Amino acid sequence: MLADLFSTVAPIFACAGIGYLWARSGQPYDTKIITKLVSYIGVPCLIFTTLVKVDGLSIEIGYVALAAFCCVLACTIFGALVLRIYRLPLRTYLAPIVFSNSGNMGLPLCLFAFGETGLALGIGFFAVTATIQLTFGQWLFSGLPNPIPLLKAPMPYAVALGAILMIFNLQPPVFLTNTTGLLGDLAIPLMMLTLGVSLARMKVLRISRTLNLSLLRLGMGACAGFGLAELFGLEGQSRGVLIIQSMMPVAVFNYLFAQYYERDPEEIASLVVFSSVLGLALLPLIVFAAS
Repeated sequence: MLADLFSTVAPIFACAGIGYLWARSGQPYDTKIITKLVSYIGVPCLIFTTLVKVDGLSIEIGYVALAAFCCVLACTIFGALVLRIYRLPLRTYLAPIVFSNSGNMGLPLCLFAFGETGLALGIGFFAVTATIQLTFGQWLFSGLPNPIPLLKAPMPYAVALGAILMIFNLQPPVFLTNTTGLLGDLAIPLMMLTLGVSLARMKVLRISRTLNLSLLRLGMGACAGFGLAELFGLEGQSRGVLIIQSMMPVAVFNYLFAQYYERDPEEIASLVVFSSVLGLALLPLIVFAAS
């Protein structure tokens, strides 16, 4: 059991650690460009390729995707109530406590814990939450009257196309899956390196508030993950993936949006760092609970 835990968790620490040391040594790393490459090319290709290549998992992926939507909904409602009670602005703090780092940290962990099947199920969760984050989550930070102008990102369309082909068991041309597969392979390594670089560059401010909001993110995720797994009757790898993805720390995307729209990016960076450190420390426990 300890060997399995180590082999699952160690690659996350190693890859994020390489990114951290790269940034701390003063080496150049353009986070904005890398994030755009991952968001607009790598991740959409990874989602599309995985969905069209899975065999016999469409029902399981569908349940995980539905549970992911319910997880976002439950965390949004509860998180909004908590923020209202403490009189913290929803447009600044709601997205960070709702959207977990199911990409940078969650997908590699699902892959190492449960193999290719775990990655496919993890992508089912990530595809839903990332699509909502890129629309509703970004809209919260933007202050725009509605999220329609934010529907330009390719990820929702990659999700929709891949899901249609998966449901109807249709196979796209081989050259297309080879191309998207090659580009999709960029996503996970770059996401892990970017996580490490981001942690090296961010600082922690307002420790008390940051700690409380970080614990809120992890606690809400744990309750939602275990609760929805029971509600939907998920077992085995589906249950494990849902719990892992739900319990991930604050997504790095929240910091990028906060910085772009000038919504207290320093404090959102603190949330990313603090919750990520807590999440990394709890990784063995999270994997054990999900197994």
